[in-house]
Amino acid sequence: MELLTTTEAADYLRIKERKLYELVAERQIPCTKVTGKWVFPRAELDRWLLAGMARPLGLTPADPPPIIGGSHDPLLQWALLESRCELASLAEGSEAGFAKLLQGKVVAAAIHFHDVEDPDADANIAAVQSEPQLYDAVLVGFAIREQGLLLASGNPLGIVDLESAAASGARFATRPDGAGAQQLLHALLNRQRLQYAKLTRASGTAPTGADIAQAIRGGHADCGIATRSIAASAGLDFLSLAHERFDLLLRQRDYFRPPMQAMLGLLADPRFAARATELGGLDVTGAGRIRWAP
Repeated sequence: MELLTTTEAADYLRIKERKLYELVAERQIPCTKVTGKWVFPRAELDRWLLAGMARPLGLTPADPPPIIGGSHDPLLQWALLESRCELASLAEGSEAGFAKLLQGKVVAAAIHFHDVEDPDADANIAAVQSEPQLYDAVLVGFAIREQGLLLASGNPLGIVDLESAAASGARFATRPDGAGAQQLLHALLNRQRLQYAKLTRASGTAPTGADIAQAIRGGHADCGIATRSIAASAGLDFLSLAHERFDLLLRQRDYFRPPMQAMLGLLADPRFAARATELGGLDVTGAGRIRWAP
């Protein structure tokens, strides 16, 4: 990371140092203090400049509604409320949120994609790198989540792995196609050379991991893919199968706006890490870091 001094940053932006200090005081420019002196990450300055770029009439996209679409996560829900950022959430799965971001229907998308052929691949970065429309986007790390099989309390079927769950005839609660958890299920089955079509599946699909937990608690299903935090909150047993990256994808212009900055600012607060520990199965050491930008 290239860091600029106050003099270097002012020269780079072609403004006077006095104006730069005004922007710092007003919290209008990306910067940080190192040993008592302000420094400016050059890459962040570039994104800040792009975010405020004026474009000809017809090329400036309309502001999206203040909604974070994509995948559901209890820690994200808590962060939205605790930060008072006035951003709502719409949990429809990773692919649906990704599509809505491209259409300008949400301000950000919470995603956790999985490569069916390689469950260990960083599918989030692969997805954004392959989409030309995301030339002005940024991918922000939120958490690494522990995913696995939710099981009825006491594990009455004695399930010890995915293969035994399939062999036992356990009823799988499943997510809609395009949901990250559903992609993970297919990837894990593929690794074990198990066929999705041969699974015993509960009727219908569960919109979120919390709905999978409810189906199991209600006796309508025996197992399903969701996070450890969902299992803990529902009082269910949990069989760990994978760890995944859960990220926020948004346009660079929206990254610097007050609502998103309010929510992202909370990620550095000790309360955020404490809440992650309470929920369980979450690693937030990289929360708030930019994982990808064009």
